Amino acid sequence: MKRVFNLLVVDESGSMEIIRKQALVGINETLETIRKIHKAHSELEQRVTLITFDSTHKKLFYDNVLADDARSLSMRDYRPCGGTPLYDAIGMGIAKINAQAAEGDNVLVTIVTDGEENCSEEYSLRMIKNLIEKLKKQGWTFTFIGTDNLDVEAIAVDMGIDNHLTFQEDEEGTKKMFARENLSRVRYSACLAKGVEMPEGGYFDKKKK
Repeated sequence: MKRVFNLLVVDESGSMEIIRKQALVGINETLETIRKIHKAHSELEQRVTLITFDSTHKKLFYDNVLADDARSLSMRDYRPCGGTPLYDAIGMGIAKINAQAAEGDNVLVTIVTDGEENCSEEYSLRMIKNLIEKLKKQGWTFTFIGTDNLDVEAIAVDMGIDNHLTFQEDEEGTKKMFARENLSRVRYSACLAKGVEMPEGGYFDKKKK
């Protein structure tokens, strides 16, 4: 059986308060999508690691749990405040999965933020880029999703990430973004099940089957 490690790194800094409700709905829809994929492709064992972060904490909600054990979050679980230690949260997530995944496993990393890095203490941009470049060579897939107040493409490229998606920071924009992300996740898993590689940088491309 193939294993798929789904790492979700979600910004919980203060500015996310604007879309708190829809962001929470989106996180839960993603967890539900992973559970459905788990049922649809019995040959793919879906595992989930979920980290939310701001400058006061990096919270590990799920640490390499089976999809069926990754239950939905409540409003109590997601309370935006503080700054954006983006590199530290990404570094923490990568280190976790790197210690758990073996050769031949598949790793899908999804990063969602509405702000730029502003307060990391452990990891620098160079460290994150080096890690990502190395892990991409091992077959890991990285996606970066950011709001339209950011230069999402430039931030993604700086970190060595090929797959990026920009969304409008309001309820409708957040809803559409998560819907597109989940369709892409389903397509990614269908490709894995068939043993077909997704084109590099083609994760969010609707035309690519």
